[in-house]
Amino acid sequence: MSRVFPTSLDTGIRDEIRTTLRLALPLITGQLATMATNVVELVLAGHLGAHVLGAVAIGGSIWGMAVISMAGLMMAVSPSIAQLDGAKRRGEVAPLFCQALWLALGVGIGAGIILYSGGPALARLAGISEELLPDVADFLHPASFAAPAIILYFACRGLSEGLSLPRPTMLLGLFGLVALVPIGYWLMYVLRLGAYGSGIAMTAVCWLLFLGFVFLIARSPRYRGLGWNRRGLRPDFGVIGGLLRIALPMAINVMMEAGFFSAASLEIGRFGDAAVAGNQIAMSVSSVTFMMPMGLAMAITVRVGNAVGRGDAAGVRRAGLVGIGLSLATQALSCTLMLALPGPIASIYSSDVAVLAGAVVLLQYAAAFQFSDGIQVASNGALRGLKDARVPMLLTAFSYWGVGMPIGWYLAFPQNWQAPGMWVGMIVGLSAAAVLLFSRFFILSRRHVAWEHGIGAPRGNKSRVRA
Repeated sequence: MSRVFPTSLDTGIRDEIRTTLRLALPLITGQLATMATNVVELVLAGHLGAHVLGAVAIGGSIWGMAVISMAGLMMAVSPSIAQLDGAKRRGEVAPLFCQALWLALGVGIGAGIILYSGGPALARLAGISEELLPDVADFLHPASFAAPAIILYFACRGLSEGLSLPRPTMLLGLFGLVALVPIGYWLMYVLRLGAYGSGIAMTAVCWLLFLGFVFLIARSPRYRGLGWNRRGLRPDFGVIGGLLRIALPMAINVMMEAGFFSAASLEIGRFGDAAVAGNQIAMSVSSVTFMMPMGLAMAITVRVGNAVGRGDAAGVRRAGLVGIGLSLATQALSCTLMLALPGPIASIYSSDVAVLAGAVVLLQYAAAFQFSDGIQVASNGALRGLKDARVPMLLTAFSYWGVGMPIGWYLAFPQNWQAPGMWVGMIVGLSAAAVLLFSRFFILSRRHVAWEHGIGAPRGNKSRVRA
């Protein structure tokens, strides 16, 4: 076996760590900046009263689900371009990217129409107060025009990250955060547009981000030599269909996870205001810490995709395992902080004694799933680098909805554990996903190494670069 799996898997680990971190750190910063824009939006709304805050929070939740779906669809862009880049086929990048833009444009327009016409109706179906509905619609109507911009921005991010150029994601993320404050303040306070102004500010910032990325791509020499002058820049439904075959399972995968946490929060809402507030604090802290493994997962996708493109099976395995190891290191830090400082962390959000007591308990549960969360998102990133989408989608659906949610519901309601019971379900669901996704990558990458050394061949020939 030592001949089949040689010591080459142990060489270059230090270089892999450096390269992965160099890619991941700007991506983590960009992710944190994006999350901070949501906080800024809520802070601006909160100072206009509970009514405006409620409308923006509800409208933002509906908008956020659309954004998650669109981001999931564009996740196929980065590994596709990374594989072409690794294979030294940079002249094919621009034609593929242009097909991703056509796909993004069509989806963005469709999503905008659905948000504009169906978003307020969805809020009504969810049982939102009739008093809030007009302001929820006031937010969603202008925000719907941001849908084409944000998905086109995600496509540009996929191009840049696939070429191992993460700094534009960081810089534009920070720019969006800084730009939202004066734009939002002027519209919401000076012009007194309230929730409507918040929606306009969202749209303005999204279009600025997309146009800023277009400017960078057009002006930077790093994006040259990609085949911009080649044929294939017009819509090619064959290539678009190929992207969709990879993108749809990835988007469903992301939606399965987001829906799992959203459903858990809704169930916890039955236990009263203090439980809801404590859960929101624990979820907010977990979301912030999640940005570190999420940024690493995006870098892992690129590193694995590069290795696939250059036909380096050992590099595929090394990139994935090193990235997963780095993710565990970041989660060890967040777990330690949550266990050591739950009270001080919770007190940042609230001074209510009942809320703090619940939040402190739930933060300890959140600490327990940090490692599982890190492994599952990093493993998912590695599998995206292999363009392995359908099986991970099924594995996550089973883990979250077949294992985690039933256990959480059973403990929360029949067993009367209430909010902690639902969090145990989340821990179990994430742990199941972590085990299954890591095992999937471990098996596929082992098969690639065996194939490289003349033993068998990977099923489906996953190492081939496809559009």
